[in-house]
Amino acid sequence: MIEVLAPGVLTLVEDAGRPGFAAVGVGRSGTADPAALRLGNRLVGNEPGAAALEVLLGGLEVHALQTTVVALTGAVGPAWVDEAPVDHGAALRLPAGSRLRLGTAEHGLRTYVAVRGGVAVPAVLGSRSADRLSGLGPPPLAAGDVLPVGTGTRGLPELGTAAPHVGPERDVPPVPPVLPVLPGPRLDWFVPDALDVLTRAVYRVTPSSDRIALRLAGPPLPRTPRGELPSEGLVVGAVQVPPDGQPVVFGPDHPVTGGYPVLAVVRTDGLSAAAQLRPGDPVRFTLAR
Repeated sequence: MIEVLAPGVLTLVEDAGRPGFAAVGVGRSGTADPAALRLGNRLVGNEPGAAALEVLLGGLEVHALQTTVVALTGAVGPAWVDEAPVDHGAALRLPAGSRLRLGTAEHGLRTYVAVRGGVAVPAVLGSRSADRLSGLGPPPLAAGDVLPVGTGTRGLPELGTAAPHVGPERDVPPVPPVLPVLPGPRLDWFVPDALDVLTRAVYRVTPSSDRIALRLAGPPLPRTPRGELPSEGLVVGAVQVPPDGQPVVFGPDHPVTGGYPVLAVVRTDGLSAAAQLRPGDPVRFTLAR
């Protein structure tokens, strides 16, 4: 078991999500950064979708009540086991009685702490993920929480170092990450060059962004005057455009339906980069071929 001493700004339990329930109004949820979750689980010898801790901007401190193996992936910042600095992107032995502490993330937004065996909180509809929109799954971690660790593994930990999965550098002028998009289902609700505007412009992440959506500011995407669109199904990565013309990229906790037209959809291989964007970061889009 692992005891939470300090949860940081926001720490959630997340796994690969709960697909298959959209028809009854339940979204998939799950990890915001699928690549970071898979890497962490591979390093500690778990199944790819095992539940891990998703830590927003660092600050997490936990106490190992038994010896285990962990790995840090995603956003990179200083980390220590007791007083010894440790690396990201590698399997780390966490002796019984030791403390793992994460400093403030320097590159990226979300750090993942994978634990050998997976975080074994009770599952809801087949998933241990916390859904911030619906409230399903475990609540955000709080000081004093004790997390059970599972026994399901798929091999030995990988003790070598892996390349860390990180967001943009903070000590140099940021180079906008480029998110690949596919044309959305409602191009006819926009002026003819709206997709060109989206893929030529640089947008900025606004402070109102969260796991539900990445809200952006930049050149508006003009819509044609067609009244109101009936609500229809949404997927993660959908680029929806409300009346103000500012794009909204839906994240893992998005609603299952929406009433604004979808101009484009971020391809699956762009979701991890989107998950590591901070408020103020620039971002661009490119039309996938």
